[in-house]
Amino acid sequence: MTALWPTALAIFRKDLRAELRSRELVASMALFAALCVLTFSFALELDREARESVVSGVLWVTVTFSAILGLNRSLSGERESSGLDAVLLAPIPRASLYLGKLLANFSFTLAVSLIFLPVMTLLYNQPLLNPWLVVVLALGAFGLTSVGTLLAAMTVQTRARDALLPIVMLPTALPALLAAVNATNALINEADASLWQGWLALLLVIDIFYAVFCALLFRYVVEE
Repeated sequence: MTALWPTALAIFRKDLRAELRSRELVASMALFAALCVLTFSFALELDREARESVVSGVLWVTVTFSAILGLNRSLSGERESSGLDAVLLAPIPRASLYLGKLLANFSFTLAVSLIFLPVMTLLYNQPLLNPWLVVVLALGAFGLTSVGTLLAAMTVQTRARDALLPIVMLPTALPALLAAVNATNALINEADASLWQGWLALLLVIDIFYAVFCALLFRYVVEE
């Protein structure tokens, strides 16, 4: 257990340095997110009421599919370069590999999501620059990447990984997505604080469950 977090942070720093050198992963996620946001904006241009009512849905569709794209590229890159196999040969806790990859995937997903909050504020004319909305976004992104990191490690070993990951991840991450969308809706509509706080607390519980459960299962996935 003493090597768990130092090893996880070392893996996280390695992924962060690799991304700072290449800038491929975040760039592809940001491009995909931009296309999603702009496509929905143009599609809803003539219907202002619908445009205002679907902002939270557009936000979370963008975050979810950007995260899936990032997860696929992150784990497939490790597999193709045999980096994952090399790490598995080291005498380290398998949970530390999961936590390191989780921190990296979460950081990339959150960075892309935060970039597009002001963009969506301008395009959809909605109050998205809210500190509590940033908290919801962070918890939602953490929930998605918690379960997504485990499932990406599982599907990366298959030929149809690009198509398979969304199929298995979306139903699994549905509880976190529902809580995040409802909390976002309540904040945008300036609902009573008890409404969004309840969804926020539920999202936090779901995140903790995902992270602990996936960390325990990760060793069985990568050692198959």
